Amino acid sequence: MEDLSLASMGLLAGALLATGVVAGIIAGLLGVGGGIVIVPVLYYMFSGLGLDQDVLMHVAVGTSLATILATGTSSARAHWKRGSVDVDLLKRWWWAIALGVLGGATLAGNVSGGTLTLVFGVVALAVSANMLLRKDGASLANSLPGSPVKELIGMLIGGISVMMGIGGGTLGVPTLTLFSYPIRKAVGTAAAIGLIIAIPGTLLSIFFGLGVEGRPPLSLGYVNLIGFILIIPASTYTAPLGAKIAHAIDPSKLKLVFALFLGFTGLRMIYDVMF
Repeated sequence: MEDLSLASMGLLAGALLATGVVAGIIAGLLGVGGGIVIVPVLYYMFSGLGLDQDVLMHVAVGTSLATILATGTSSARAHWKRGSVDVDLLKRWWWAIALGVLGGATLAGNVSGGTLTLVFGVVALAVSANMLLRKDGASLANSLPGSPVKELIGMLIGGISVMMGIGGGTLGVPTLTLFSYPIRKAVGTAAAIGLIIAIPGTLLSIFFGLGVEGRPPLSLGYVNLIGFILIIPASTYTAPLGAKIAHAIDPSKLKLVFALFLGFTGLRMIYDVMF
């Protein structure tokens, strides 16, 4: 795509700006992290623009991780000020999450785009099923398990999240609440986990994508700089609009809509890979 015309470059920029708008509205509407929205939107947008299938998902994941650097920092700072970040847990857990991120990012950098798409699709289906079937307040235990199970859970959260291009919220919040964490503490702690995922994840996405052919113009490794520059302000500006709409709609219906969105997205991505 390096030889795109000026018109095509404008189309790319417009599509990326639209991605930020959609991601912001849905994130504000449903109270979810941007990555779980940005990755599938980028995936289909890049696919529609004819991006090489071998790098399509890698660029979607890498660009999403880069946006989390900005949005995650803002979110983690806000939760920190409100005292909703479990610092003691992070001190004991960060290295396991980081180790999982290093392993997951290295694996992601050396597998096909189809494999990454399949990972996203399967996990999106699992998250959708959890949202649809798990009763509010349901938990597995009164606290996180001891070592080494706790560290293994942290590694899985880090590894799977970085392969999907998402922050800590999608997997971190349901995991922590499953072990009886208060929802606000779970959300705040997951926001900080998102930075542990995004920082090394972004750097490794850049490293593994250097020199790879078929990437969109103005990409640093697997991070598309146009997307990074346009998505962040667009999503930040439109998220309050989504939040405003959310106050006028039944929360249970919002949860159902997002669960169905994730389920459909997961099935579609799996279908794209398998068929």
